Amino acid sequence: MSLLSISGLRKSFGDNVVLDGFDMDVAPGECVVLIGASGSGKSTLLRCVNLLETVDDGVIELAGQDITDPRVNPDQVRARMGMVFQAYNLFPHLSVLDNIMLAPVRVHRRRARAEAATAAQEILERVGLADKARVRPDELSGGQQQRVAIARALVNSPELMLLDEVTSALDPELVGEVLDLLVSLKADGMTMVLATHEMAFAKEVADRVCFLHGGQIHEEGPPASLLTAPTRERTRAFLARFVGL
Repeated sequence: MSLLSISGLRKSFGDNVVLDGFDMDVAPGECVVLIGASGSGKSTLLRCVNLLETVDDGVIELAGQDITDPRVNPDQVRARMGMVFQAYNLFPHLSVLDNIMLAPVRVHRRRARAEAATAAQEILERVGLADKARVRPDELSGGQQQRVAIARALVNSPELMLLDEVTSALDPELVGEVLDLLVSLKADGMTMVLATHEMAFAKEVADRVCFLHGGQIHEEGPPASLLTAPTRERTRAFLARFVGL
């Protein structure tokens, strides 16, 4: 059974059809990487799954539950997912620890403060930042801030992680530390859907790569084959701009 199942998803912004009958299934523990030109629908898809956008048509199921049913509480659904954006979106006036504790204590109200602090410290150890708990975000490098953002998404033990261009704002030398963390999460069995423009990053972390074009999955396959020997012309044209794969 798929953990995430998307069927016939449509999303438009005015006359611009971004997702046009989009279908995708993600198995538990699978890391699916979305690639495609800007505007191909990668970010919109992730925002639809996280219910940050209202879908026009189609069904999204999480562990068998139709989360696009209008009777579903979106906050309860989001509490089952972790989402990380290109921008770190950390609160500059709060410590790293308080940034991570904010959602479980004040948003989802699932934990007492002491329990949340323990969980947050454990997550910081997992992402290699246990010694940064009391510092402010502006005292960290970009890679460290993005790891804090990932830690914040992990603190509620999500069933699914959604990551939108999480390395694109980083200097090249900082990408590796975020990649290492995602590889570690994958090894631990975390289910992830990740949008990226960085093909080397996709090749390293993905179980499956999906190339989005025309509001649908145009071609998909294991990274070793799709990124080096795609079968469709549009995919080849897109990948031709990238070297060293």
